[in-house]
Amino acid sequence: MPSVLRVEGGHPLTGEITVRGAKNFVPKAMVASLLGESPSQLSNVPLICDVDVVSDLLRLHGVTVDFDQTTGVMTLDPTNVQVASRSDIDSLGGASRIPILFCGPLLHQLGEAFIPELGGCNIGGRPIDFHLEGLRKFGANVDKRVDGVHITKPAEGLHGAVIELPFPSVGATEQTLLTAVRAEGITTLKGAAIEPEIMDLINVLQKMGAIISVDTDRTIRIEGVPTLKGYRHTALPDRIEAASWAAAALATRGDIYVRGAHQPDMTTFLNTFRKVGGAFNIDSDGIRFYHPGDELKSIALETAVHPGFMTDWQQPLVVALTQAEGLSIVHETVYENRFGFTKALRKMGANIQVYRECLGGTPCRFGQRNFFHSAVISGPTPLHSADIEVPDLRGGFSHLIAALAAQGTSTVAGIDVIARGYEHFTKKLHQLDARVDYVK
Repeated sequence: MPSVLRVEGGHPLTGEITVRGAKNFVPKAMVASLLGESPSQLSNVPLICDVDVVSDLLRLHGVTVDFDQTTGVMTLDPTNVQVASRSDIDSLGGASRIPILFCGPLLHQLGEAFIPELGGCNIGGRPIDFHLEGLRKFGANVDKRVDGVHITKPAEGLHGAVIELPFPSVGATEQTLLTAVRAEGITTLKGAAIEPEIMDLINVLQKMGAIISVDTDRTIRIEGVPTLKGYRHTALPDRIEAASWAAAALATRGDIYVRGAHQPDMTTFLNTFRKVGGAFNIDSDGIRFYHPGDELKSIALETAVHPGFMTDWQQPLVVALTQAEGLSIVHETVYENRFGFTKALRKMGANIQVYRECLGGTPCRFGQRNFFHSAVISGPTPLHSADIEVPDLRGGFSHLIAALAAQGTSTVAGIDVIARGYEHFTKKLHQLDARVDYVK
């Protein structure tokens, strides 16, 4: 795929697109198949780069992966799982943070696991310390080396543990679940993340034979079992992609029907979308998002872990807020460096100021640590075309929205990053009558 997209902005996005399974769930469910003693079948799988990376990593470990890209059905057979070479893991794993989640399943199946240097978006610290400390509590031997981290299972096997997270980390919660389900005894995880994607991973593990309960105080209890079987499961739809298209409809004064969008997983976003002045209609197949024609309204917004306003919803919505009347305030409490994408928006005419202070209802953990984690957006400001470069996945899609809303023709470089989490996004843009084409 060429890496530069030419975008003729100033035209409303109108039409219908479809979202499939969630990027933040599907790769994790694929990893979970390693725990089974029989094949698994996952439906509603999107054609995105993260799925390709995990498929290749699974194949390196002897898993047979068959993916029908037309139907979105994937079959994963782990019956011949084997140790993979470190060099092969390193060559594939550098583009993603997923390899860390292979640890628990590989320890159970093979007795060892290797983690290379990890990739992912540069949006703030996402240390693997939570993961490694959790694995140690299960009894694993963790050896940090120059080329990565080597982890081995002790002769007596892994055992249940009590783990308390200082922050509801999605990745650390997933790691604990994937390790605890076959560890001997009971694991208690306190301060767990409870995002819809986490709950769907629990659904998958329960289908495999796991025993997992979730309390109302973010405590998850897992009773380890000796063996698990394969699963058949349909992935929940991608609420981040759905919200991104919704923000695009708002910013371009468009009208987009997002087939597959699921109301229960988007309640907080929908409330905010309505407060800004957006309109939506919900039916059993999806949600229609549209700009009703009135002036957009400024808001005060804080991101938070579920059930709060998702951090991945923030960046696309900020583009729409540049077109809202008055001052909008956005306080980011999940990732400390998530406002780097606003530099390009200012280049395009947006009036955005970023601050180190907590401009929200309550101080957050970044308040005294010198991070620019609050933003004030003054609008409405007309956006004009510019040559911009994608910084990360969500920021990149936000830049794309800005280019679509701006007057004139922009070039967006590094556009291939967006393919990590947005299936067929250029095809969908054409379905919405966007005027885009790749620069040869």
